[in-house]
Amino acid sequence: MSRICTICARGGSKGVKNKNIKLIVGKPLIAHSILQAKASGLFDVIAVSSDSQEILQAAMEYGADIVVERPVELATDTAAKLPVIQHCVREVEKQTGLSFDVMTDIDATSPLRTVGDLKNSVELLENHERATNLITGAPSRRSPYFNLVEQDTNGFVRLSKELPAAIVRRQDAPKSFDMNASIYVWKRESFFKEASIFTPTTVLYEMPEERSVDIDSELDFEFVSFLAEKRGTLL
Repeated sequence: MSRICTICARGGSKGVKNKNIKLIVGKPLIAHSILQAKASGLFDVIAVSSDSQEILQAAMEYGADIVVERPVELATDTAAKLPVIQHCVREVEKQTGLSFDVMTDIDATSPLRTVGDLKNSVELLENHERATNLITGAPSRRSPYFNLVEQDTNGFVRLSKELPAAIVRRQDAPKSFDMNASIYVWKRESFFKEASIFTPTTVLYEMPEERSVDIDSELDFEFVSFLAEKRGTLL
């Protein structure tokens, strides 16, 4: 089973300037994902895709096997995630002549995962006969069946998802999860065919809330820094 790990990190960031190379526990943010991938021992190739030379340089310094320059059209803040990962894998396969069975993408901005989370996610997908891809998430803080509401154009609100019988306790609602943008895994047969990360055969690996913070703002960055310093390491 041949495996690639991609880490796709754009240079531009509106919420936190230069966040992918900003220091957390003494290392650039992107370095932690590279080191986690290396420590897992899972991957034949670890590749970093970016439009930023600073990010690509940091990636090489911390042990990425291959760096891929991302095209301008895939480096905007409106570019979808999956085409970026597909481009990176195609470029690596072109450069190396390899063909990968399993593709894993880990997001530099969600670094509180553990090496165990990475190993368990890949194992879960590889051992699932019907699943074609996997995402990670934490139990949702709001349930669409109980206390998550949507507002219509008139300003009126309703539950996001309604069931035939009303839910009176949150514990009785169907399970729901907040995606944590930490780990994505695909089997090859679906990876290049899909236009979305969601398919009828997508499964989820559950992670706790304390390992599920995705950095979108300065407050998120401070929170992740605090938790990382408390752990002492992000491996």
